[in-house]
Amino acid sequence: MDEEYCEVVVTAADAEWLAGFTRALVEERLAACGHHLSPIRSVYRWEGAVHDEPEARVALHTRRSLVPEIVARTVELHPYEVPCVIAMPLVGGNPGYLRWIGAETREARAANRPSRSGHRAAPSRDPLSG
Repeated sequence: MDEEYCEVVVTAADAEWLAGFTRALVEERLAACGHHLSPIRSVYRWEGAVHDEPEARVALHTRRSLVPEIVARTVELHPYEVPCVIAMPLVGGNPGYLRWIGAETREARAANRPSRSGHRAAPSRDPLSG
């Protein structure tokens, strides 16, 4: 199978917001599914202070080629100034499940085609390879 798949993790303070965001990505065929965990405990440094906060987390299963579009949608819609969006390659798995991810997601936009907003998509670069 030529297509490579990955898991994209996104976190948010509001589990319901994250569930709605996940649904939007699945409806847009940017992700085949999202597995939610809530609450999680996030300990992080922000603006010089250490924070310890409850959050929610989703693991999205998708094509690696769609990661730049998922990052762009997250930055566009997420309430955080700097949202957590990280992608990890899937190195193996149930072949039927991996085929299902491919069937339920769309091809990445061509770099020279306008997006729905009228802006041209940035050239696709695989963010998971160095």
